[in-house]
Amino acid sequence: MVGAGDRVGVGVSGGADSTALLLLLVELREKLGIVLSVAHFNHKLRGKSSEADEKFVRKLAANHGLTFHTGRADVAARAKREKANLEDAARRARYAFFAQIVEQGHVTHVAVAHTADDQAETVLAHILRGTGLAGLAAIHPVAGNIVRPLLDVRRAELRAYLKSRKQAWREDVTNRDMTKMRARIRRKLLPLLEKQFQPAVVEHLTTLAELAREDEAFFNAITQERLTVLAEEHAASVRIKTGDLLQPHKELTPALSKALSTRLVRQIVAKVKPGKGQLTAQHVEAILALASSGQNGKVLQLPGDIEVRREREALVFLASGRSTGKNSEEKTLPREFSHDLDLARAETTVRVAQLGCVFRLTAIDWPAKRGETIQRAAVLDRDRLLSPLVLRNWRPGDTLHFLGRQHAHKLKRLLNEKRVSRWERDGWPVLTSGGIVAWARGFPVAAEFAADERTQAGIVIAEESL
Repeated sequence: MVGAGDRVGVGVSGGADSTALLLLLVELREKLGIVLSVAHFNHKLRGKSSEADEKFVRKLAANHGLTFHTGRADVAARAKREKANLEDAARRARYAFFAQIVEQGHVTHVAVAHTADDQAETVLAHILRGTGLAGLAAIHPVAGNIVRPLLDVRRAELRAYLKSRKQAWREDVTNRDMTKMRARIRRKLLPLLEKQFQPAVVEHLTTLAELAREDEAFFNAITQERLTVLAEEHAASVRIKTGDLLQPHKELTPALSKALSTRLVRQIVAKVKPGKGQLTAQHVEAILALASSGQNGKVLQLPGDIEVRREREALVFLASGRSTGKNSEEKTLPREFSHDLDLARAETTVRVAQLGCVFRLTAIDWPAKRGETIQRAAVLDRDRLLSPLVLRNWRPGDTLHFLGRQHAHKLKRLLNEKRVSRWERDGWPVLTSGGIVAWARGFPVAAEFAADERTQAGIVIAEESL
């Protein structure tokens, strides 16, 4: 968990478990070669009692000559403002404080005092709510810079240790609030299981969590390997072909494919999720159904401000923007760009960062190289192109009249006919000549600009990824 030279901040609330952890590490610090300090977060939830807890921990740190780091926040007000669960808001605020003192360089690790009893309670809580293997893994001994040295130690052992040291501690009366499920598990369910079913239930549940963590780590590694191969990861989104999501490995049976597909969905969502919210088994099933038989353009809204879009034969996972208060109009504003072109050179290159691509407009002799370009749909007659020549995103009202059509049609209609979703067409590139659309991605060039037997020089448009 830690090595010689590490600076370890001990998260001390003033309760028995964290007080015992501090004393144990004080005893072991020379042997471990670590530098200790004390970290306390005041949640301001219990008025004078919270202030007394902070005073107690400050004095404890001073008694052992340790640096004292403190943070505080009105967690109740924050939870009300965010419409969040109070315990969850307190936990997030506390761990944000721990992350801050690590980031500021005060400590390299923060040790917290979760015990075997906490682990057993967490496993039971997850089982009662409904969980999979990840939930059974429960509390991890190491999570980033957070370490939990006491996960194999019983709560009663720590109290006995404190009494032997004649060390007092603070009691948090809210831990006895029987309206909370964790308190009911601690004070009713676990004692009942130990007395009437299995005296070693805590040890068995902690072993179950350990085995689940090992299996979860193995499956996560396999899933990550498949994700790297199959998905396209961008700054704010992940794209995966529906066939690859439904059959991520060709050698797996349908049942095993389903298990791996489920894990792929959960890992992808975890990568792009900006907000709070729990992804349930029902949500995963809905995503797989969208991949299996969903219509192009269909959208799923998920907890955590996640949006899953069906774009032809692919799913795109991205943040929906709901957590920032953006409405649907704001989320779908076009990627606007406009570049004036000069075709005096043999090749003109235009980098369009908004689309993540480069367009190359190359002048060729015609018909000398006609045979080489017979399969290309984007060949224009250079002499018919008029100034200003502009490469830009398409705009409502744009029309295109290409060979094979009697009349010009609105580009929006043509994109609909091509089954291009409204997100794919965001920023769709067009080339205008004298204000007229001469070319649009994916379509033949406009009839009045198309190369033919009279053409002396052609312009070929090619698109490449950045």
